[in-house]
Amino acid sequence: MKREHLIKPVLDHHYPTIQYGKGVFLYDDQGKAYIDASSGAVTAGIGHGVQEIIDAMLEQAGKVSFVYRSQFTSEPAEKLAKKLSDLAPGNDYWAFFVNSGSEATETAMKIAIQHWQEKGRQGKNKVISRRMSYHGITMGALSMSGHVLRRRRFIPLLEDFPVVVPPYCYHCPLNKAYPDCKLACADDLETAIKRIGAEHIAAFIAEPIIGAAGGAIVPPEGYYKKIKEICERNEILFIADEVMTGIARTGAMFGMEHYGVEPDLMALGKGMSAGYTPMAATLVKDHVMEPILQGSKSIMSGHTYSANPQSAAVSLAVLAYIEKHQLVRAAEINGSYLLGQMRQMADGIEIIGDVRGQGLLLAMEFVSDRTDKKSFPSGLGVTSRIVEKAFQKGLLVYPAAGAMDGVGDVIIVAPPFVITEEEIDQLVLILDASIREVMVELPDSYWRRNDDPT
Repeated sequence: MKREHLIKPVLDHHYPTIQYGKGVFLYDDQGKAYIDASSGAVTAGIGHGVQEIIDAMLEQAGKVSFVYRSQFTSEPAEKLAKKLSDLAPGNDYWAFFVNSGSEATETAMKIAIQHWQEKGRQGKNKVISRRMSYHGITMGALSMSGHVLRRRRFIPLLEDFPVVVPPYCYHCPLNKAYPDCKLACADDLETAIKRIGAEHIAAFIAEPIIGAAGGAIVPPEGYYKKIKEICERNEILFIADEVMTGIARTGAMFGMEHYGVEPDLMALGKGMSAGYTPMAATLVKDHVMEPILQGSKSIMSGHTYSANPQSAAVSLAVLAYIEKHQLVRAAEINGSYLLGQMRQMADGIEIIGDVRGQGLLLAMEFVSDRTDKKSFPSGLGVTSRIVEKAFQKGLLVYPAAGAMDGVGDVIIVAPPFVITEEEIDQLVLILDASIREVMVELPDSYWRRNDDPT
């Protein structure tokens, strides 16, 4: 076997080599086409090979590709910061640019803690998060994450931040039902604050719609308004992790727009550069920045490539493309059509327990019994089987954790916003066939058919 040098996700797995992409399709070096129904890692929102973005790359490269942020600013970075503030709920944000979503959430955590330090409240240094969450793979971001599988190897090094139950109505962790529950999952934040002490808590962080740790889990109506009220009453900053949900993905420019809530800080990534360059951002409200402006006048964070002008120019071009082609609206319309098609598919496939999501951030959860919503044993690897079967057929979907505590099988379906109805129909046909083939391969003892009387 030929000696390799690139560390891949699974070291002994063979990965096809991609030659090029166009629209919602990727093509490998053998000529095989793949429908990118996951936008990579829910990233390539505007599709592949967009000429306007390539042109913007070339234009900026002809000027300058790198300056160090402690020495210079640049026109693209300044314009991008203003553009994001103009687009964001409330329109009064500062922007700190980084290279990945993990860095963006970790920077948000650091800024939240520094905000209280500069106000003379050094004791407020904890961040509360939810037991079902994923905020990134760096140590600080992973400390805020409740993704059991991704935390496992590093638990001795992590802070024990995730304590609040998620708004997961399909598998309510409190064994209640909406609306009779009166949003007990939101009240759990108040309980945690009382137990820990508000004087120790800097911020609460949450994904508007839970992504990799649960699979497009949409909270019930009124959840975030209650969360924000609890945070404000206890003098706790609210961080919205919009790395996956931001920049048109949910059929709104930002996921929090669906809930009418303005977070104090937001983390962005993925969609803001649509995969064309590494770029992410932490957006910070004026009132959070104020004590820092009056105090040290410096955010204690930063990276060599922060506010990189090349990446900033690309992100500006992506935002312009989204606005020009009305892709926020396209994500809403195409998402509604795809959701309907997925739910229709689920009617005839017994192991599909739930189909959910918003815009083009959608998911399917697989169960062995629809009646009691029982998950398959993790050793069966249902998610990986479906992902691999779809991959073999030229369809890319994204694996996610499901149920609680990392047990459960979920796939995310999140194609680029530019997908057509014809391409959606093709996607659904392949996904349907993939799930049915996996279902046939599963031992009958592990799942109950609808017509099974036992």
